Amino acid sequence: METRPLFRLTFILFLIILLFTFSWYSLNLPVVSDPSQSSSWLCNSKSRVCAHSGSVLESEIHKPRDHMEDFPHHPLDPLTMREIYKVRTILSTYPPLLPSFPAIHSLSLDEPHKDLVLKWKEGDPLPPRKALVIALLNGQSHVLSVDLDLGLVTSNKINHGSGYPMLMMNDISVAMQVALSHKELNKSTIKRGISLSDLTCVTPSAGWFGPNEEGRRIIKVQCFSNQGTPNFYMRPLEGLTMTVDIDQKEVVKFTDTGGGIPVPKGTDTDYRFKAQKEPPKMKPINPISIEQPFGPSFTVEDGHIVKWANWEFHLKADQRAGIVISRAMISDSETGVPRSVMYKGFSSELFVPYMDPDENWYFKSYMDAGEFGMGATALSLVPLNDCPRHSYYMDGIFVSWDGKPYVQPSIICVFERYAGDISWRHSEIPVNGFNIREARPKVSLVARMAASVGNYDYIFDWEFQADGLIHVAVSLSGMLMVKGTPHQTADQIPNQEAASGPLISENLIGVVHDHFITFHLDMDIDDTNNTFVKVDLVKEETFPGQSPRKSYLKAKRNTAKTEDDARIKLKLYEPSEFHVINPSRRSRLGNPAGYKIVPGGNAASLLDHLDPPQLRSAFTNNQIWVTPFNRNEQWAGGLFTYQSKGDDTLAAWSKRNRAIENKDIVLWYTLGFHHIPCQEDFPIMPTVSSSFELKPVNFFESNPILKAAPMSEEDLPVCRPATSS
Repeated sequence: METRPLFRLTFILFLIILLFTFSWYSLNLPVVSDPSQSSSWLCNSKSRVCAHSGSVLESEIHKPRDHMEDFPHHPLDPLTMREIYKVRTILSTYPPLLPSFPAIHSLSLDEPHKDLVLKWKEGDPLPPRKALVIALLNGQSHVLSVDLDLGLVTSNKINHGSGYPMLMMNDISVAMQVALSHKELNKSTIKRGISLSDLTCVTPSAGWFGPNEEGRRIIKVQCFSNQGTPNFYMRPLEGLTMTVDIDQKEVVKFTDTGGGIPVPKGTDTDYRFKAQKEPPKMKPINPISIEQPFGPSFTVEDGHIVKWANWEFHLKADQRAGIVISRAMISDSETGVPRSVMYKGFSSELFVPYMDPDENWYFKSYMDAGEFGMGATALSLVPLNDCPRHSYYMDGIFVSWDGKPYVQPSIICVFERYAGDISWRHSEIPVNGFNIREARPKVSLVARMAASVGNYDYIFDWEFQADGLIHVAVSLSGMLMVKGTPHQTADQIPNQEAASGPLISENLIGVVHDHFITFHLDMDIDDTNNTFVKVDLVKEETFPGQSPRKSYLKAKRNTAKTEDDARIKLKLYEPSEFHVINPSRRSRLGNPAGYKIVPGGNAASLLDHLDPPQLRSAFTNNQIWVTPFNRNEQWAGGLFTYQSKGDDTLAAWSKRNRAIENKDIVLWYTLGFHHIPCQEDFPIMPTVSSSFELKPVNFFESNPILKAAPMSEEDLPVCRPATSS
């Protein structure tokens, strides 16, 4: 009689163990080499993901790697940690830098000459590995080349032009320490009713505004209250600015003109999910993810070579540029042979001027890549939110001010995108005897990086399509840089037209500003001998009696001979196409192989050309430039951007008006945003985007994805959540 309860208990325990075993198995499906051998699907009811039976879903969380074991496989692979340590050892015994070790502001691969990279094939010995170092010692900027094979410094040049190297975290830390120990700051914060413990300060770059600021590295320091919110940007101590000499470690100017301007409240400024006390007033959006039952279609070989569909390219993180695409090649649709499209592409510089002449605002004209570094400010991407399931994550190996390497984990992700878009389609009405319904889904490959440069977040996407198109997008999010005001409503502002922007919350003005991102695009269409062609659409009028039409358009081709011919300002009512062609490579019909740049939404700088910020950023005077390839001309704002005068920029180089026809040329494109803030930008901005495309023009003999297979229901699992019947 006593065995029944025991039996029941044993049976229940057995069921629990069985259920647990099945659940564990569903979550830990084994890997098989050929998933197609199994035709059944399993749905994990807990995580609501579908998996092909016998396969495993790749973890979206990047596992930390021991990069000390890395070694280079490709001529363009970034320096490894071992190589960086070796460079540091070489520099520590280099007599001109002794007895003290210099502050390192950049230490990266000194890329081999282009002809060596183009000749290199997999399996060949690598070209000599060299490092390019920018160091600051006793107020002088050194540019050094270090040969790792020889173990020697082979070149040491001192910068005699304007500007300083990119800031390092140590510079910012020094400026913060100097500012926070300044007695006047303590007085100003107490006057505003703010405790020093609730103070958060930031370091806007100083720009360049004349000889009074030359001869010393200076940086601005402005402060905010973080009391009650992590979104301190919405609580400025308006009118308070310190100018700090970084090297002398002293405050050289203290300004406080903020009397009568209250510190804005922190109410409703916390943007974190855990801080939201009420659900959104809208219908919930269910979790969504694309299905990849056989896993991703791309591979990443040797850490940097990405292969997908008909594309192959080299991908790496750079401390200054952020994400860098090199040696982009696509297979010919007829022969399958890889063909060159682009040797190197990256964002060369950003220019962000704020439109307020106030003493505490006039200098805010950032050049984010050259002053702070897009890679240096990139933080780890958030799985399933920044990047979808099945993403591959790539680390950055960067260098701190003391010359030691460090890992910036998971700052680039690679993934396939399908958003329901159509690659090509056509249907025929049966009246002609053809009952046709043909369509192909558009699946693309994306390489993404996001940089958080202070208050702003920049998301860079390089998207590759199987039809040969490259779509480059820049998206903006983050927080506005706001200005404190005594006014709480718009009607309290006596002269709204005189304000530097609209009121976006109580006591906060969103200052009008611009964003410009200039891209370096070294196009190599089927080789290095390329030509830039401007194809103008011109209105032609018909002759009397020629046609019922009065006018039509004709395409007229104009070949750019020199740099002057290739300076382009986009004009809506004078439309053109902009082609980079290889005159030596012809299609079967005799058309030159080429790619065209297709602008998306854009904006132009409206600042006076003699305004100091615009002098430094004259590369935004045109949307398109073309220059002959020069390995020393990669940074549109100059190698030494910080406090530069604009004497070493893309605009300065282009004044030489060099020949560019049938040469190795670089295409420069500037993408821009005008931003007039609004209330929807508070407390954090919804993402806004703009883009451009690189599109094949007579590069292929016909549609390169004509033979692409359609998708069918049999290709995908049918899966429902556990709550569904």
